[in-house]
Amino acid sequence: MDVNPIVLLPLLFTLVLALVTRQTLLALLGGIVTGALLIQDFSIVTTITYLTTTASELFYADNQWQQWHLNVLAAMLMLGMMTRLFSVSGAVDSFSQWLYRRITSGRQARLGVVLLGYLVFIDGIFSCLAVGHVCRPLTRRYQISAPQLAYLVDSNASPLCSLLPISSWGPYVMALLASISFMTLPPLSAFIVVAQGNFYAMLTLLMALWLAYTGQGFQRGQQPAIAIDDTELGGSSSLGPWLLLLPMLTLLAGAVGFTLVSGMNAAPDGGITQWLASADIGVAMRNACLLALIVTLVSMVKARSGVTVMLNGVVGGIGMMLFAIGILLSTWMIGKVIDDLNVASLLAYWAEQYLSQTLLVPGLFVLCAMMAFSTGSSWGTFAIMIPIGAQISHQLDISMLLPALSAVMAGSVFGDHCSPISDTSVISASSSGCTPYEHVITQIPLALVTASGALMGFYLLNVGWSYLAAGAVAVALGFSLLQLLLWQRQRRLKSAMV
Repeated sequence: MDVNPIVLLPLLFTLVLALVTRQTLLALLGGIVTGALLIQDFSIVTTITYLTTTASELFYADNQWQQWHLNVLAAMLMLGMMTRLFSVSGAVDSFSQWLYRRITSGRQARLGVVLLGYLVFIDGIFSCLAVGHVCRPLTRRYQISAPQLAYLVDSNASPLCSLLPISSWGPYVMALLASISFMTLPPLSAFIVVAQGNFYAMLTLLMALWLAYTGQGFQRGQQPAIAIDDTELGGSSSLGPWLLLLPMLTLLAGAVGFTLVSGMNAAPDGGITQWLASADIGVAMRNACLLALIVTLVSMVKARSGVTVMLNGVVGGIGMMLFAIGILLSTWMIGKVIDDLNVASLLAYWAEQYLSQTLLVPGLFVLCAMMAFSTGSSWGTFAIMIPIGAQISHQLDISMLLPALSAVMAGSVFGDHCSPISDTSVISASSSGCTPYEHVITQIPLALVTASGALMGFYLLNVGWSYLAAGAVAVALGFSLLQLLLWQRQRRLKSAMV
């Protein structure tokens, strides 16, 4: 093997910096600069030239604009604008009033939290903010404890977004998948296959739905059930729930419609499968987001929102997405640096020599979980570990490429889900009325149960089981462990009462 191990220095520096500082963007930038210095033999002038050229080629290379990169960035910006506009327009408060008047029992209230999480799939952070805020009056009315609300809010935010290509996560993850040079599937098709192996996210959604239906797992709220006057629910809009519902439905329909139209134009003689595979998902997502953004603005005009409010929403939405865009641009750049250093060859060689093939997929799940828990960032872990996991699995066992990426996604979501420094953990807790500590210590046991089932599923995938069979075992084990956990809690509660 003729690759000098020193080429791993930028990668190791990035990982260590991310774990120590918990600042993903800083870690990525540090790795980029370190790698560029190595490539250019520590010449400052040529290093600056290399970095400038690499950055510019993200947008314009080979005498043409890089449409994929530009469309992904445009889609992310417009999703950020929509998220902010929902907040400033009163859409969330209006939906809260509409929902409150239609809930008549504790079970309906808990299921309403879950279903609302499904509805606001646009972004994990927005989901945590909106669902917690909308449903807090229901917790007082039906004695749902704040930690239970926080669990239901958090468990139907990031896990759901990680499965949907039309959420704000979709363009980001598909951009990372598209950068894998040996990926034979189009980004959308690859995302769908990776999502179907994300056992942790799917099992989390199922478990949250079950706990909401049964009411198990949490003590009842301490406050007595009370009726709440409409004035306590915040402002409202003349459009009622449609100020939120209409743009979300437009985004969903637009994403599906534009994807199919793009695929039909590229492969007019194919069926729906071929259309999905041939579609330009970047263009489809950009157009769907643009249509939904226009619908949002028109709805705000009809609801008589002022121009200043709309401008603040647009500008604020752009600001919300700048950090995520910075991470994505840095990810693209460090991918180019690592490629130029030939890091992949060295990692693949070592993986082939020392890594057990049967532990590749579950091993990546555990590694990414630890990293996401330590940094509090699933997106940051995606950015660092998707290229690494792809390179290792490509060399070790090419058939495990997509299952390995599923494990990276699942482990990143699991670690972020449990982390006390994760933005979604903190926001879920604050919007639900409890402290981050209360939220995390009540969520971790349930998340560990779910992760145990997912880990078994990944092991079975690694040894050749189908997605369906491995997923079924993951669900069965996860729910068996859940019942054992609930039984132990009930037993301790009875002992305490004696």
